[in-house]
Amino acid sequence: MSLPAGETAMAMRRRLKRLSLHTVCEEARCPNQGECWGAGTATVMILGDTCTRSCRFCGVKSGHPGGTTDPDEPRRVAEAVLEAGLEYVVVTSVDRDDLPDGGAGQFAAVIRALREAGPSIRVEVLVPDYRDERLARVVEAAPDVLAHNIEVVRRLTPQVRDRRASYEGSLESLRQAAALRAGSLTKSSIMLGLGETAEEVRECLADLRGVGVRLVTIGQYLRPTARHHPVVRYAPPAEFADLEHEARRMGFDFVASGPLVRSSYRAAELFVTQRLEGGAGGMACDRGAGGDVRGQ
Repeated sequence: MSLPAGETAMAMRRRLKRLSLHTVCEEARCPNQGECWGAGTATVMILGDTCTRSCRFCGVKSGHPGGTTDPDEPRRVAEAVLEAGLEYVVVTSVDRDDLPDGGAGQFAAVIRALREAGPSIRVEVLVPDYRDERLARVVEAAPDVLAHNIEVVRRLTPQVRDRRASYEGSLESLRQAAALRAGSLTKSSIMLGLGETAEEVRECLADLRGVGVRLVTIGQYLRPTARHHPVVRYAPPAEFADLEHEARRMGFDFVASGPLVRSSYRAAELFVTQRLEGGAGGMACDRGAGGDVRGQ
């Protein structure tokens, strides 16, 4: 008999604290913690809890992490996932502009550790704006899903995201991710409520589909603290439903759209919907054969 979501969440919190691990669920104040942890999914945040960037929407703290990584972290992540009996894990990170590879090597090491610990565990990675060699290093470790969040529409990107992030750069990261392995599953996320127009959201969806993104989530921005970007408006449920219909019309394989939807919301269900156990999408079939935030 499984524990109720509240007890499961508390057990997860104690386990993560004992192993000195972080989750974006807690650091970014996600409203769906209990539901996801109770359903056997979690989003582990590697590379520490201090981000080198300062996006105006994000609740993760900013600073200088010191230019080092923890070589034991991959083992601890795998241990926590095995102890919790997780069937699907999302691995994300803070941005680490202080590292020569931006932390891509640590992502690859964590994926490999999870594969060795539990071959049946499904691994989704939500990576920063890696491109070229950095992105190839992660893809080579063969995650089941590779995600990077576009976050907001083109016009709002300079106002909302850190100056080192760009709309075009995120599209290029996603384009490369889709191209590095034929049939791969790529995923992104958009927030509403920061001043975008309906036409801008549709343009963003079209841009994502145009670079090969197959899974998309659309959610309402919620202000983490008074220091962050204000909420301009709360989109009504009907608007989320309309956008879901539009995204499906554009050809996305899966769309999750709603006020409390987050980039890793119901990740296992998204994965099952894709029927990757049967080989659709390619990544599950080839994950051991040389293929592989947060998402600035």
